[in-house]
Parts: sequence; structure tokens; C-alpha cells
Amino acid sequence: MLDNNSNFKIIITNIFCAKPIHFVLVTLVVFTCVGCATVRHPVPFDMIGKTQVSNMSEIRYMAGMQDSELRKNAVKSFLEENKDDYSVNSEGKRVYPMLSISGGAANGAYGAGLLKGWSEEGSRPKFKAVTGVSTGAIIAPLVFLGKDYDGMVEEIYTTMSTKDVMKMRRPLKAVFGDSFASNKPLEKQLQKYVTADILKKIADEHRHGRRLYVGTTYLDAQRFVVWDMGAIACRGDIELFRKVILASAAIPMMFPPVFIKVEAGGISYDEMHVDGGTITQVFTLYKVLEGQEDVARDMGIDPTKAKGDYYIIRNGYVNPGYKVVKDSLSAIVSQSLDTMINAQGVGDTYRIYTYMQDRGNDYNLAFIPGDFRPEKKEEFDLAQMKELFDRGYQDAVHGYKWHKVPPGMRSKEEEAAK
Repeated sequence: MLDNNSNFKIIITNIFCAKPIHFVLVTLVVFTCVGCATVRHPVPFDMIGKTQVSNMSEIRYMAGMQDSELRKNAVKSFLEENKDDYSVNSEGKRVYPMLSISGGAANGAYGAGLLKGWSEEGSRPKFKAVTGVSTGAIIAPLVFLGKDYDGMVEEIYTTMSTKDVMKMRRPLKAVFGDSFASNKPLEKQLQKYVTADILKKIADEHRHGRRLYVGTTYLDAQRFVVWDMGAIACRGDIELFRKVILASAAIPMMFPPVFIKVEAGGISYDEMHVDGGTITQVFTLYKVLEGQEDVARDMGIDPTKAKGDYYIIRNGYVNPGYKVVKDSLSAIVSQSLDTMINAQGVGDTYRIYTYMQDRGNDYNLAFIPGDFRPEKKEEFDLAQMKELFDRGYQDAVHGYKWHKVPPGMRSKEEEAAK
């Protein structure tokens, strides 16, 4: 649920701000402790992309690898939907609303408020597909089920504090292990919100042609993995469902990685998965559908008769902030990483925009206004999160003006007005 910014802020605080003797001890241990990590049985290089989770070949797709059953099922979903689920525009194209929710830690409160306000404003559509990364992965299942679950999403972002998400480990225990904090509190929260009833309802929607995807980073292979959460729900595997969400929010170093057991050739291996935001802050359905035009035609689907109406919620800022940086290693590292992550998020919005423009799809972007930066006293400060939630709600309930181009780019209307 944290993003990389929060990760390094806490790490820097706990290490570089420690007493000198503690810092020396930690440093010595980090650079001399070899072989302290958990014994693993990783997937061999030549087997990457050939493994399966419990013989469920349809539940995931590894970006950049060969076509998968998941990708074919994504195309097949257009045959599973009811004809009156989505409208047809004046050009005779069926319009599919899609939603993508980014990472952003506590900033996810803004997106949560925006979604509730959007519901009450009355124009929030029924999404064909919902995708989520990190904090976006946590709320995506509830958003996927619709406005009836807005109250639960609000509860997550206006009642949970730092202690409900993480617990810092002692320095020596941290360096002898695989993370600076435990995410057991967050795992407990997932058990509360991801119930058997939620799983059943997601499975029902999946069978009617809707799709829910969550992204993780397969760290060994440095690849982005897309998980079909509806397919997992159809299998009734609630433990795997929760584990994938936990992995999507598992910030490297801050939280322990999530090991997922896989099989290939009758041999069991483990894959190390961490936060999907390690590779991308937000992804859309095109990550799955790209290059699937021939598959669609083979199924009797004409891709030219479909149009995507994409909504991207960036739970963060896209314009530069200002903070006087102290001339110290901890302050410089913290601000530098903030800058890098923000720039990555902006880059993602441009990448998605380019794809949409090439294919004639609609692009709609939301992000936290640059002039609204409530202060926080801890990583998950309830007062700050409530302010963010309320701002998102107010922005949407009166009719959110979606940005039609990435930050820093002029829209056609703005160009014409020059």
C-alpha cells in the first residue's frame, strides 16, 4: 500500500538518523552478512514464462513473454458480455469504459474520494475492466464491484493508520531478514476486506465478460506480471487472491517480498514478487490486449467496432513540489527518490496517452491538484487522508473535469484558443 517514496523516507529515518554506533553496526552487517536470507528454489532462467501456479494457466500473463491463456481470455470476454451492457456511439462502435488506479500509498485516499463523488454525481460508468497497482490493487476489487462498495473503500482510507498497515522491525532483525518492516497488519486487513462473498461476486462479474487485473513485479526476471483476479476468483482461491494483492503492495526493502509457488515439468519452484510500482505506477488493459487483433478476428470479433474510454486515476502529484532540502545524505536521498517516482508516474501517463491516440481511444486523467498538499505526521496520517478523501470527493461530486492530455501538454482546445 506504500509507494517507493514512503519506503525510502522510513528507511532513511530509521538508519541514517540512528545513533552512530547503531549505524556502524548496521552497515557492517549489511555488507558482511552473506547467506542470511531465506533458502530459495528459484525458477531457472530457461524456465521463465513456462511455469504455472497450481496448474492454473489462465490466471496470469508475464509481460514480454509468449501469448498466454489470460490474453486470449481477455479477448474472449467480449463474447461473454451482454449486448446491452455497453452503449454504441454514432460511429457504430461499442464504447467500453476502462478504469486504471495507480499506486500512491496514503494518497490513494484522493482516488477513493474521487470515486465516491463520481458515483454520487451520477456519471460513473460500469467498467468493462479495472486495473490496479499497489494501493490501487487494494481498492480495485471493491471499485470493480461498483458504487455499493464505496463505503467500504472510504472506510479503508479514512480509518486505517500506519499501525494498520505496517510494523517496523528492529535494525538487526531487519538486516538479517529481507525487509525493514512487516506487512502483517496489512495482510490482516486484507483478510477483513477480501471475503468469500466478495470473491463470489467478482467471479460472477468475470463470467459475464468483465475483467479485474492486478500488477506485480517478478523480481528475479525483472518483469511485470498481470494477474486475472476474476479468473482466480472463479477458482475460489481466496488465499492466492489476497497474496497477489499483498505482493502488488510489497515495496522492496520496506516490506518482505511475496513468494509464490509455481510448477514446471513436475518440479516446484518459488517466484519472488514485489510491488508492481517497481516497474510501472499504472497500467491499462492495453498491456494485455496489445497485439491481440488477430486472435480477436479468429474469434469473430472486429476490433475496429470497439472503442475504449479510458480513465486513469493517478494517486499522486504530477507537478513539481517545493521543499528546502537539508545538506544531509538522508534528506538528499529522500527528495531525490520522491522526484524519481513522480517523474516515473508522469512518464506512465504519456506512454498511455500515446497508445490511446494511435488507436483512437479516449484518454481521461485525474490527479491530486498541485496546490493541495496537506501535511502529515506519519506515513498513514488519518487527518491528512481524510483531507485528501474529502478533496477528491468534492472535486468529483460537482463534476470532475478530466484532463484529456498528459501534464505539461496542451489539449486541442487550448491550442485552438492560443
